Formats: sequence, C-alpha cells, structure tokens
Amino acid sequence: MELYSDIVSPPCQNVLLVAKKLGITLNIKKTNVMDAADAAELIKVNPQHTIPTFVDDGHVIWESYAIAIYLVEKYGQDDSLYPKDLKVRSVVNQRLFFDIGTLYKNVLANIDALFEKQQPSAELQKKLQQALDLTEKFVSDRRFIAADHLTLADIFVLSSITALEWIRYDLEHYPGIRGWVERVTAEFPDHADFHKEIREATKQFVATYCPHMEY
Repeated sequence: MELYSDIVSPPCQNVLLVAKKLGITLNIKKTNVMDAADAAELIKVNPQHTIPTFVDDGHVIWESYAIAIYLVEKYGQDDSLYPKDLKVRSVVNQRLFFDIGTLYKNVLANIDALFEKQQPSAELQKKLQQALDLTEKFVSDRRFIAADHLTLADIFVLSSITALEWIRYDLEHYPGIRGWVERVTAEFPDHADFHKEIREATKQFVATYCPHMEY
C-alpha cells in the first residue's frame, strides 16, 4: 500500500493518523506538489495530482475522506472509527461534512490569505470564528465530537485545529476544544512525536515557499 503524502498537508495528516490507529503500515512516497518532478510523478496515478493519493494493489483513491473510510472498512478490527449503527454514523458523517465544507474550508481560507501576503479580511475571520464556535459546541456536548469514543470525525477535525498554528490562532476562548484536543491526542501514544514532525516540516515549507509568514 502506497501513500503519496506530505505531512505538511492536513489531509495527509488525517490518513497517516487513521493508519496509525488501525496499526497498518503504509509505504510513504513523500510528495511535494510544489515540485515539478514530484507533481509529474503523481499525475501518472492521479490526474488531479492532489495529495494524499493512495494505491492499494493497483486500486487508486484520492481525497483523504475517501481514503480513510476505505482503510477503516478494509482493515478495521471493529467499527468504532466508523460505526455501522446508522444513527451514530450519520453524526460522524455530519461532522466530516462539517469539517470539509465549513471548518477546514475556513481555516484554509485564512491561511491562503497570508500566503498571498494579505491579512485575512474581517469576513474571513468572522466565518472562521463561527466555525470554531460550532466546533466548541460539538465537543462540549460529548467527550468526542460525534460519539462517546474516538471516530474518524475526531481525527479529521483535529488536523483542521492543528492547522490553526499556521495563522497563530489563539484558542484561549475555546476551553472545550482545548480539552477535546487533549482527549483525542491521548488516543495516539506517539502523537507528540507526530506533532513535532508536522511542525518541523511546516517550518521548512514556510521558509521555502512563503518566507514572509511567521510560523
């Protein structure tokens, strides 16, 4: 199983964490989509040339949500990460769709503004705050974001929250999110090392491609 990946990317982080939780080993093909040679290699298997891209015995999947669900359904020892109970799964799905369409979307929009050497507009900042307000409510209603145990939704939202470090966002006013982050990361014994690797790779990326930013 091969994964075209760069740990700087939150979607790649999602798949890497899912693999860790499942206890499966992926052959990581480190891919920098900003590099022409890497992009040319990637487009041979994924015409959209996006990461992460997953290859399992010739079967190719991209989009981190699709990859994660495939891994869980093929390699999961149980259904805890993606419950089969329709009502529980519907909440997990809702949180996943919330992440891709609202939370991560607005985190990324604020990061992109800084990439373009602009300060995020008041509108962008407001939309991000609204997304975080909703996240705070979700993680305050129960111990985890979609159930009483860790699910795929927690892993995906965690990467979105981690990405706030790009814009040095202060979570002081979100005690629920801070407490939830501690609970989720505790599910991964080596998460401190994983987070360190993310930070070191991101610092290098920022220094190379957007030195005007502070990280």
